[in-house]
Amino acid sequence: MGIRVLLADDHAVVRHGLRALLEKEGYLVVAEAADGQEAVRLAAQVHPDIAILDISMPVLNGLDGARELRKSIPSLKTILLTRHDEPQYVTEALRSGVKGYVLKSQAATELVQAIEQVGRGAMYLSPNISRAVVEAYLSKTAPATDPLTPRERQVLQMVGEGKSTKDVARLLGISVKTAESHRARLMRKLDIHETASLVRYAIRHGLVQP
Repeated sequence: MGIRVLLADDHAVVRHGLRALLEKEGYLVVAEAADGQEAVRLAAQVHPDIAILDISMPVLNGLDGARELRKSIPSLKTILLTRHDEPQYVTEALRSGVKGYVLKSQAATELVQAIEQVGRGAMYLSPNISRAVVEAYLSKTAPATDPLTPRERQVLQMVGEGKSTKDVARLLGISVKTAESHRARLMRKLDIHETASLVRYAIRHGLVQP
């Protein structure tokens, strides 16, 4: 049986293109997701071998989606497909347990190679990713501490995307009161007291695209 793949990208045309590419190479695409939350849900149902996640997705971004998948399905290997080559994205991906990091501009030529290497238990980084970035990551003895819990970070992303507290509650399947509590707690932790500043924080930390 071939490698079973889950695709997650919020652009349907990108998913369709990736599916065509992978199926041509003999891989089995067992599920497609439009956001990280859907990817986590589908992975629990179809048990893929590899999940290919875009970093910039609504509701739950690829980095936090990779963290969730690592906790819920430790055997699942993740590859991030992204346009971001900035050091903070690469190092955060490595800390999240991601096994492959492929730039979208190189996907047509590199994604199959990444799947092969990751499937064998190796790690794959696009050659355009600076060696200095990797060395900087490896030289860090302790990763920077994130003050927010995964749920608070997810709420922060949704606020940054312009969603109301009611929207957050509906998307997360929680009460409005609980959503308000998460929002109030993350604002206290970050010492931020207005929505505009929360949005700027989310953009700075790569949770939301400007």
